[in-house]
Amino acid sequence: MVRKRIPTFFYPIAAFALTILVGTLLLKQGFSHPGKSLGWIDALFTATSATCVTGLAVVDTGSFFSRTGQSVILGLIQIGGLGLMTYTSLVLYLWKRRIAFDDREAVSQTLLHNPRFSLGIFLKRVVLACIILEASGAVILYALDPQGFSPYSAVFHSVSAFCNAGFSLYSDSLTQWSGNWGVNAIFMVLIVAGGLGFIVLLELLERLTGTPLRGSKSLLGIQNKISWHSCIVLRMSFWLIAGGALAILLGEFLLRPENTQYALGDELLSSLFQSVTCRTAGFNTMDIGGMANVSLLVMIFLMFVGGAPGSCAGGIKVTTLRAALAFAGSRLKGRKQSVITNYALDEGSVNSALTLIFFAGCIVVAATLILCISETGAVPHDQTRGQFLELLFEAVSAFGTVGLSTGITPELTTTGKLTLTVLMFVGRLGPIIFLQVLQDLHRHEKFLWSEKRLAIG
Repeated sequence: MVRKRIPTFFYPIAAFALTILVGTLLLKQGFSHPGKSLGWIDALFTATSATCVTGLAVVDTGSFFSRTGQSVILGLIQIGGLGLMTYTSLVLYLWKRRIAFDDREAVSQTLLHNPRFSLGIFLKRVVLACIILEASGAVILYALDPQGFSPYSAVFHSVSAFCNAGFSLYSDSLTQWSGNWGVNAIFMVLIVAGGLGFIVLLELLERLTGTPLRGSKSLLGIQNKISWHSCIVLRMSFWLIAGGALAILLGEFLLRPENTQYALGDELLSSLFQSVTCRTAGFNTMDIGGMANVSLLVMIFLMFVGGAPGSCAGGIKVTTLRAALAFAGSRLKGRKQSVITNYALDEGSVNSALTLIFFAGCIVVAATLILCISETGAVPHDQTRGQFLELLFEAVSAFGTVGLSTGITPELTTTGKLTLTVLMFVGRLGPIIFLQVLQDLHRHEKFLWSEKRLAIG
């Protein structure tokens, strides 16, 4: 009798679903919020938001939940962030080559295409780096402001920042530190580190220290230069952050005379922080609901893109955007190959990037349509001006597991909350599932179809 093999993509779905279920049950209990009531939908929404490291909240985390409830949320954030970082960075390569999980040697040969790569050591370094970064962030936050960040609060926010979760114990997020360069810098470093992915982080560590992470051999095989993948991630991250900061600076301060009372340093800091947090972190030092439309549109784009593969960040990923840009550039130049820094992308990578962008866009549009139906119904447009942009912002924030909100999350209907819950889950696991399903659908046809020209444009 032939045993039917369970599809690989079932495991991350089951693992995250089970984690969310356990989190929902714990958050529903009275010890998580003594003397207060939390409905099942709100408990499910909060557990999903924490596990998928999104940060959208229907109740205030700091005042509604007890220390026990906050610890449950913190645990879900750590599981969702660290678990996905390690799992995704490995499984994406395993699925690409269809390698069995128990074949350690094959894994080592496949991951990063480096035969010297050690799976066990990689996982140890991932956990160690996570502990060091989160602990260092917590210590520095406490040292910078012991009154604002108690030891528990410092740990909570450090973990939330590194895992790109965006959960805060303060109802105004980080707006009270909007002009504090030290606090802002720590959050930005943690957010960017969590959004780069451990493959890039460990490679940078080897490069900066000049010492292999184990014995005489480099853990990632780095010799004298940064790898092609890391170069793409670092360059795209830099330009997205810098471009986003300039756009927000223009939209919020240079074009708005009412905000001229801010010092130039504070304007630059606030713009930079909001651009960084759009990597799917979800913290804010500005009132999102009071921002200009141009700033919100730029932030929607940044949230849709997200961070790097194998990181805590969501979105379609910076490498996907870079592949699409390379494809567009090659077509404009009449070049057959999509070239990025002296290397041409293989056809499979280009096709996957373009298809992922298309389906991600379809998911966001469909979710926004459902939200428009559930939240506005048949209300005329002149009575709901501005709400469409808010709903689109909310949908992209959920799909990109960002957590930024214009403030409408608590007022959403049950249908709206369930829509965002599904969107957070799909946004967190969607790219992984998409790649696997796409692989399963591939068929190598042994014939060519007859071609016809279609009028375009």
